[in-house]
Amino acid sequence: MIFNKPKFWDKKISIMSILFLPISLIVLIIIFFKKRIIKPKNFNIPIICVGNIYIGGTGKTPTSILLANELKKIGRNPTIVRKYYKSHTDEHELIREKFNNLILSENRIKGIKRSQESGYDSVILDDGFQDYSIKKNLNILCFNKNQLTGNGLLLPSGPLREGLNSLRRADVIIINGEKDNKFEEKILKINKNLKIFYSIYNPTNLNEFKNKELLAIAGIGNPENFFKLIEENGLKIKEKLIFPDHYKFSKRDIQKIINII
Repeated sequence: MIFNKPKFWDKKISIMSILFLPISLIVLIIIFFKKRIIKPKNFNIPIICVGNIYIGGTGKTPTSILLANELKKIGRNPTIVRKYYKSHTDEHELIREKFNNLILSENRIKGIKRSQESGYDSVILDDGFQDYSIKKNLNILCFNKNQLTGNGLLLPSGPLREGLNSLRRADVIIINGEKDNKFEEKILKINKNLKIFYSIYNPTNLNEFKNKELLAIAGIGNPENFFKLIEENGLKIKEKLIFPDHYKFSKRDIQKIINII
């Protein structure tokens, strides 16, 4: 999905979020019936799902890559399975650059079957928490401390694919950012068995940009997270350019950037 995230998603309840509530109610009803009608399929291969309930920008793909490489270190032969979206080629290339066993399929079940047929012994499902047709052995949900659950409402009134009650199906929570006791208390009331971990991004080439005025370009789900990361590491942003998530840059866009530089 290519989109610019609405600003009201991360604010308290607003007029815009209220206007979209009837549609969010329909989404809630659809989720309710999907959970009860769809029977999850079991597989003879362990499936670790790395998902989220906040749409986009929570770190699913980097987490999937990290897990895949760690499994390989202990002698496993994992693959990453993703549902194929034509607009997500940026993430496909990122995975291939960091981990070579990627299976793309328009149907996740077919992707898992291909993994089995290809001799892999474990599957990391990059996204798919809301795919109720697959029985997972471990559900990991990713959050970013800057947004957490936004305004707490379902799409399109808010940024949530599912409500917080869906955490009852989760096993592990990874929060990118500093420790948040209040949020931990909130989610542990929903599922006391959750294992909660924290992660941070460590830029590796900061010295190249020190003492410079930077043009920061973001084409991700939550661009402010990228800008904040830069500034927290002592770098100075002179100008910001924001493009939609999974944006495919045109020659005109590149020329615009060059002109600014």
